[in-house]
Amino acid sequence: MILYHGSNVEVKEPILLKVQRELDFGKGFYTTSDMEQAARWAWRTAKRRGESNAFVTVYEVNEDELKNIRLLSFDSPNVDWLDFVVKNRKGEYIAGDWDIISGPVADDQTAQVIDLYLDGLYDEEEAIRRFLTQRLKDQYAFKTDEALKLLIFKEVITL
Repeated sequence: MILYHGSNVEVKEPILLKVQRELDFGKGFYTTSDMEQAARWAWRTAKRRGESNAFVTVYEVNEDELKNIRLLSFDSPNVDWLDFVVKNRKGEYIAGDWDIISGPVADDQTAQVIDLYLDGLYDEEEAIRRFLTQRLKDQYAFKTDEALKLLIFKEVITL
């Protein structure tokens, strides 16, 4: 499996940062199987940090190795996914001992739905219904150093 990481820096040797923003699956090193999404992440990161450079780092993961780790996977935007993402975005600790968490991305459009859900304007069913109409990309949050060892560096693409 090929995964991409978008940033304002090259990331040949990924590490887990001590401080991060509240993201969909909590703290971790985030990748996606979608090159276009990684490129958008790279440009957003560069803009947010006042940088002019954007890079996509490409990794390969041997899918057989995923059988030996603790993987939490959300196959679709369902109630469990919604609850998990909302809690992480609010900075609430979610007990769990996962090496990798994968699932749909709460992108900009999805973030609007989550905000309306948090404000009480959408109930769970309405929020899920609205997610299902969107073409959500995927994300893989590598949560442990053990999981990061599965990422085999391939190349850096300068955007």
